[in-house]
Amino acid sequence: MEFKKTGASITTKTRDVNEFIDKTGNIFQAVSVLAKRTTQINERMKEELDSKLDEFALNHEQLDEVFENAEQIAVSKYYEKLPKPWSIATKELLEDKIYMRDTEEEEESEEV
Repeated sequence: MEFKKTGASITTKTRDVNEFIDKTGNIFQAVSVLAKRTTQINERMKEELDSKLDEFALNHEQLDEVFENAEQIAVSKYYEKLPKPWSIATKELLEDKIYMRDTEEEEESEEV
C-alpha cells in the first residue's frame, strides 16, 4: 500500500463529530471501526518497515563495528514523515472506503 499517496493529513486536523455519525449512525461505532482499521494499517506499515530494515540487520561479527548507514536513516525518516494510521483510517471512513458489517443484524436475521 502506498501510504504517502492516500492523501491523508500529515498534521492534526479538527473534525466535525457529525461527519462520523453520518457514516455509522453512532459515534462509538465510528470510533470502534476507526480503531480496528488503524490497527490493520499500523500492522501493515510495521511489516513493511521491518522488511526494509531487515536488509540492514547486523550479525554478531559486525557488532564490533557499528556505523551509521545513510540508507537506513533515509528509510526511517521516510516512515516518520508518513501520515499516521489514524489519519489514513479517518480519511478512508469519510470517503466510504471501509467496508463495515453489523454482526448484530446478521445474528438477528439468522434467528428468524
